[in-house]
Amino acid sequence: MPKEKICIIGGGNMGEALAGGIIAGGLARPEYITVHDIRRERLNHLCDTLHVGITDTMETAVQDSAIIILAVKPQNMEDVLRDIAGTVSGRLVISIAAGVTLGFMEGILGDRTRVIRVMPNTPALIGEGATALAGGSNATENDIAAARRIFDSVGMTVVVKEGLIDAVTGLSGSGPAYGFIIIEALADAGVRQGLDAQTALRLAAQTMVGAAKLCLRGERTPAQLTDMVTSPGGTTIEGIKALRAGRISETIAAAVEAATRRSKELGKK
Repeated sequence: MPKEKICIIGGGNMGEALAGGIIAGGLARPEYITVHDIRRERLNHLCDTLHVGITDTMETAVQDSAIIILAVKPQNMEDVLRDIAGTVSGRLVISIAAGVTLGFMEGILGDRTRVIRVMPNTPALIGEGATALAGGSNATENDIAAARRIFDSVGMTVVVKEGLIDAVTGLSGSGPAYGFIIIEALADAGVRQGLDAQTALRLAAQTMVGAAKLCLRGERTPAQLTDMVTSPGGTTIEGIKALRAGRISETIAAAVEAATRRSKELGKK
C-alpha cells in the first residue's frame, strides 16, 4: 500500500476524510495521493492542510494511480465513469456513490476493471465510520483487503454481498440520523426535567457513545447489557416500560425498512 498511488475523485467532505485517514493510518504518504475536484478552492484547501497532490483534470488524476476512489455524487457518477473508462482498465476502482451498482460501473468501465462498491456513513468524517463493501466480478481478495484498510482508517468495515447494500444503507448509511434524533429526544426530555440544555445534550450524546462502545466490545449482547442496568422495581425498568409502550423497536425497524426500500428505488433509476 505505501508505494501504490491513490487517486481520489471528489474533494468534498468524504474525499477529505479518506485522504486524511489514509495518511494518518500510514497507508500512503501525501505525495502518493492525488485529489481531483472541479472546485479550485477545495483543491487548495486539501493541498494546504493534507499536502496531497491536486489536479483539476481527470486524466492527470488517474493516469499513474493503482487505486481510484470515486467520491462523487450519484447523479455525477455516469459522467465520471465515462471520462475515466479508457484509462482504468485492469486497475482497482472503489465507489462510494449510493445506488450505483457494480453492474452499471462494470458496464461502462469494461470487463477487466476491478470494481468495489462501498457504503460508508458520515461518522467517517471523524474516524468513526461504519462501512460495508461489496466486490465486483473481477475484484480479488487482495482488492477487498486494500479497500478494507482504506476504510478501516476512518472507522470499521464489513464485507457483504451486493444484494445487501440496500439494507446497509437503511441501517448504517441512514442510521446516524436516527441516532441524532434519539440524542435530541433524550436531551429535550432532560431539559423538561430541569437540566440546562447544554448539560442535557452532553449527557445524552456521551451516554449513547458509551452504550455503543459497550456493544462493540462484544462481551455481552444488547439484551444482556440492558439487564446490567435494570434492577427490579428501579428507575430503568420504568423507562423501558415507557419505551415499549411507545413501540420504539417497531418504529426503528420501520425506519430501516423505509430507508432500505428507498435505496432500492434509487438503484433502479
